[in-house]
Amino acid sequence: MTNLNTVVTWVDGRERLPGSGTPVAAAITGRYPADSATESVADTALGEEFWLVRPTVFMTLHWSEDEAEHRDCIVDSDGVVRLPHGLASAETVTHWAELPTLPGGTTHLVLGKGVQSALQHARDARPRT
Repeated sequence: MTNLNTVVTWVDGRERLPGSGTPVAAAITGRYPADSATESVADTALGEEFWLVRPTVFMTLHWSEDEAEHRDCIVDSDGVVRLPHGLASAETVTHWAELPTLPGGTTHLVLGKGVQSALQHARDARPRT
């Protein structure tokens, strides 16, 4: 039997950052833009506060599409750049965690010819009870 469960260990982004190029789950906090059609004038400037988890990559140096240089930042799949909590950013990363490995395996990535056998292995895996 294969253990298909995983444990997530969250790291406070103020204490430690991952290595450059490391894919991580990031706990991000900020505010959604205000919806002027449904919010009062007093609330419009604030929007709705959020805290969510996104898959991201930590980079010690990143050049965004507008050619801006960013250091020690977390970048999501949409190219949005966020900084660790406490630094000047509209949306910040409070915590991060290493992403789990692929189901039934010990790696985060399989390419080419190994994909189909890895998928089959994961499909055939039964959780330990």
